[in-house]
Amino acid sequence: MTDTYFGNRTHVTEFILIGFLNPFEVQVTLFMLFFIVFLVTVVGNSVIIVLTCSDYRLQSPMYFFLCNLSIIEILITVTVVPKMMENFLSERKTISFYGCLAQSYFYFLLGTTEYVLLAVMSYDRYVAICSPLHYSNIMRKKVCMWLVVASWLCGFFSILVPTVMKLQLPFCGPNTINHFFCDSAPLLHLACADIWLLEFIDFIISLPVLLGSLLLTAFSYFYIICAIIRTPSATGKQKAFSTCASHFTVLTISYGTSVFIYVRPSQTNSMNLNKVASPLTTAFTPMLNPFIFSLRNQKVKEALTDLVSKCVGAHGLGLNSRRV
Repeated sequence: MTDTYFGNRTHVTEFILIGFLNPFEVQVTLFMLFFIVFLVTVVGNSVIIVLTCSDYRLQSPMYFFLCNLSIIEILITVTVVPKMMENFLSERKTISFYGCLAQSYFYFLLGTTEYVLLAVMSYDRYVAICSPLHYSNIMRKKVCMWLVVASWLCGFFSILVPTVMKLQLPFCGPNTINHFFCDSAPLLHLACADIWLLEFIDFIISLPVLLGSLLLTAFSYFYIICAIIRTPSATGKQKAFSTCASHFTVLTISYGTSVFIYVRPSQTNSMNLNKVASPLTTAFTPMLNPFIFSLRNQKVKEALTDLVSKCVGAHGLGLNSRRV
């Protein structure tokens, strides 16, 4: 059942997600690919969360922010990827009306929060490198907690108005979404109403969130690079530039893809391009972030080594006690 009747108008009760139209063999291959991506993302980010919460060496603002970033990455992946994987193997690629709106809401809530948090993290690195003597005074524990709370509040309030307006839109058919999840643009273009105002509001909100956080991040890294150049140690320069290059890779993929998809007044003519680009932000970037931001870090490596050693040691003691 795809619609119900209200007077002379039908109301859609579920949507069909077209996804990627491929032969079934290709769909199975895509399912396996995204299943591996999903596992690596959840496990990698979960390891970062466990290490940050349990190891004394990682009790600093940078790792606190990384822990929160890992939580967001897991939630983004769980919001989008399982349904996409289900549809790869399903004949009826459907999602309920309210399930679709909920998926869209949480995706944009988490995505907006992530970009604000990335800007906060870049500011944290700027203070640490450019004002190291004042770092502990500026980035106090209470300040860091409020910065994370502010990131979530910014995400919540920035999408509140568009979400309320979407709930009031009439959807009377068709009900086919040209995407693998309930992205804003393809969903809006199924509404039986003029969506110009809502598209404009989406654009106005996306502009400061994405470009504002991007500018803050860019300025922070510009001053960081200037500070690195002035560093007399060649080894220190090489290490710092290596870290910055890795961070820039992730930030370029994240910001570049999102600006391409969302910072445009109308997205009607580029739905297929958006659909192809979206896996970068919904699946692959969350998978890469633990490796680029955390697992290449020496302290994180040491903490992970110690955790593995403890687990192996505890397992070995358990086996010995059973034998005795």
